[in-house]
Amino acid sequence: MGIASDSERGAHVEYARRLGDRRETAVVRSRHAAIAANLRLLVFAVGVVVAWLAFGSKTLSAGWLAAPILLFVVLLFVHDRLLAERERALRSLAFYERAIARLESRWAGGGTQGERFRDPHHPYSDDLDLVGEGSLFELLCAARTRAGEDTLAAWLLGPAAPDEIRSRQEAVRELTPQLDLREDLARLGDEVRAGLHPEAVCAWGAAPAAIATKLPAAVAAGLALLALAGLVCWIATPTGPLPFLLALLLEAVFWSVYRSRFLAVARAVELPGRDLGLLAQLLERLEQESYRAPRLVDLRAVLETSGAPASVCIARLRRLIDLLDARRNQLFFPVAAVLLWTPQLAFAIERWRVQFGPDLGRWIEAVGEFEALCSIAAFRYEHPDHAFPEIVEGAPRFEGDAIGHPLLPGDRCVRNDLTLSAENPVLIVSGSNMSGKSTLLRTIGINTVLGLAGAPVCANALRLSPLAIGASIRLQDSLLEGNSRFYAEILRLRQITELTQGELPVLFLLDEILNGTNSHDRGIGAEAVVRNLAQSGAIGLVTTHDLALTRLADSLSPRATNVHFQDHLEDGVIAFDYRMHPGVVTKSNALELMRAVGLDV
Repeated sequence: MGIASDSERGAHVEYARRLGDRRETAVVRSRHAAIAANLRLLVFAVGVVVAWLAFGSKTLSAGWLAAPILLFVVLLFVHDRLLAERERALRSLAFYERAIARLESRWAGGGTQGERFRDPHHPYSDDLDLVGEGSLFELLCAARTRAGEDTLAAWLLGPAAPDEIRSRQEAVRELTPQLDLREDLARLGDEVRAGLHPEAVCAWGAAPAAIATKLPAAVAAGLALLALAGLVCWIATPTGPLPFLLALLLEAVFWSVYRSRFLAVARAVELPGRDLGLLAQLLERLEQESYRAPRLVDLRAVLETSGAPASVCIARLRRLIDLLDARRNQLFFPVAAVLLWTPQLAFAIERWRVQFGPDLGRWIEAVGEFEALCSIAAFRYEHPDHAFPEIVEGAPRFEGDAIGHPLLPGDRCVRNDLTLSAENPVLIVSGSNMSGKSTLLRTIGINTVLGLAGAPVCANALRLSPLAIGASIRLQDSLLEGNSRFYAEILRLRQITELTQGELPVLFLLDEILNGTNSHDRGIGAEAVVRNLAQSGAIGLVTTHDLALTRLADSLSPRATNVHFQDHLEDGVIAFDYRMHPGVVTKSNALELMRAVGLDV
């Protein structure tokens, strides 16, 4: 699929240029890493020869071994660094390959699909393809942490307040050109996604103190100093081992009293410590930026605690955990026992948790919001012709100029103008099968979702009021719940009707309303449902290919208007223009479609 517009070509050119650069970097780093590995092997062989000459034939002194050992260690670090740089280049490759796939409409199935957010009872998620393969979430999501995914999903699954929407728009505008930032986050992201468990980290930070840190910590420090003094006296004076052994006895008593709590602290910090070490990489990158948009300034301030960056605070914890892990070294273990190493570190970790633990949730939440905003910023970067909607308050309104479906490739996306307002709240959309009626409903719904999330919409312009969306487009029967499709539909219609009791006006999107019953009941039921919705202040669209239902516009006049999609035959093939026209459709293509697939009708 080709690139649809000049604006998208600009993003495609930049992505392709960077992709070529990162591919060349990966190749060069791979070549250099191979050279370093071969040199390391050569140096090892030389070292073996030198060792034989030094200890076997005695023709060289042992000092000659210093050079190959030192060179081997240097090459070891160089090789690891080259491998790390190659890995980062490969992650950048994947980042730009996926970006180009989005522009070329090859992205479906290759990203994060958000299946864990699927809720069949949500009033519009499944109907508008918000999650799952080929969904809006998959198109947008560039988050690499669970918190980022959670934030983006929450924004898509529920409308924000007007001021919140405007603040997100301003933040996205500032983040849009920051391609380097998005690339850097993506390069760090795979490690973070594999490790980060935000619920566990926040639970650890908010848990009550496992041990009192003041008096027991002072006792532990005093006992360690006493043991050291006893050891020095034993070695340097004729005092003998008694003071040292007495100090060890006191340490043993202290350890036996607090042992379970020290070990509990050590076990509890293992998972959060590993996760926070990974999270610190993201925080450090975000902290390098300065921002102007108030929303970003506020988020950046969250990452400062008592004047210290969050990444620095987390790095301090990481050092404590590394020191704690040193107790497992067999050579260091006797020293650790004398110094009460585990208690000392347990107290230090608890002090850190008491001081910074309450901030962990805010840090993770801030990272999640940064990632959600960056996801939307990438969408705007790739579609600079998409407009931010003007958010208007007061009476319900959806006024779109050249609005299209953002999940459709640009060269297949036919745009239409459409207005819904308190003065003209209902459109009855008629048309033949496959003419574009359902796509129109999804177009209105998904752009409303984008606009109320703070994202740009696939339109030249859109004036939009805060709305609660209710859709009945893609409903299925449920064998598990024992519901027919018709029953599922009337349950959804009740859900949409109940939405009108909320604070926000409702945008309803009803596809082939009550199609599962007879025409008599359908006509009466459809009129009652749509009339009640309109009288409650809702706005929306109802599609049908049953021309009898187009009389709803007459019975609901002047609150309803008929529009239609049409088709025509070209060389015996049905063609659609997917343009919305005023009035009622005058013909159906059902018989032609049946004949086209070989049915004798």
